[in-house]
Amino acid sequence: MDTSFDYVREFVRTEAGIVVEAGKEYLVESRLAPIARSEGFPSIDALVGKLRGTRSTELHRKVVDAMTTNETSFYRDVAPFELLQTTILPALIHARRSTRRLSIWYAATSTGQEPYSVSMLIREHFPELDSWQIDQFGTDLSRPALDRTRQGKYSQLEVNRGLPAKLLLKYFDKQGLDWQLKDSIRGMLKTQELNLNGLWPRFPQFDIVFIRNVMIYFDVPAKQRILRRIYDLMPSDGYLFLGAAETTLNLDERFARLPVNRAGCYQPKAK
Repeated sequence: MDTSFDYVREFVRTEAGIVVEAGKEYLVESRLAPIARSEGFPSIDALVGKLRGTRSTELHRKVVDAMTTNETSFYRDVAPFELLQTTILPALIHARRSTRRLSIWYAATSTGQEPYSVSMLIREHFPELDSWQIDQFGTDLSRPALDRTRQGKYSQLEVNRGLPAKLLLKYFDKQGLDWQLKDSIRGMLKTQELNLNGLWPRFPQFDIVFIRNVMIYFDVPAKQRILRRIYDLMPSDGYLFLGAAETTLNLDERFARLPVNRAGCYQPKAK
């Protein structure tokens, strides 16, 4: 029989497309040990034994959530947000002036810092969009992460990571030791649970798609499948943001990278 580590590797790859490399037993142990303790299992092996004996339980979901990386911060990496402000939003505003509508998808919203950073950027620099219909969708596999996104409450450490003090004071209220995002920003985002490796709902067309630092955890077939689906959801003048170290090269040749350092931005080639 395969080891507990082998079982977890194959389970999360099948369920969520997440690749756990050989030799990373320590990662599985550190992520699953708290679940084993909270669920009353004497060991990770006992927890995995329970997983083997049942299918599609809440315990399975907790394991997938635990193995999902939710690293994020406000205005993470800076360059994508600068490009958005100086080039992309002005171009889309010009192109969509007749419909006065923009649609943005955050495919792995994590705990919300990325979409809320964009929302604050829009409010700060593009007041004309106040009268437009701006549809922003945030999806994630992790229910706890989505719950935190909807709550919009962050610790002092979290707001210290990338959020300018001016925006903190303008768009957040202090609540005890935490900071609560104002409803005017929280209300700009709709959230939905989504496994990128599973079935997708019927989505509208998206002018901008953020899926940064996500596909590094997927195998090649999953990356190709996701990029193919995203391409079908985008107009030819749309914009796709990947992580700075990610690429569509050798995965989907229908995307062209913009010549902007560190922004990780792509556009669909002419459709």
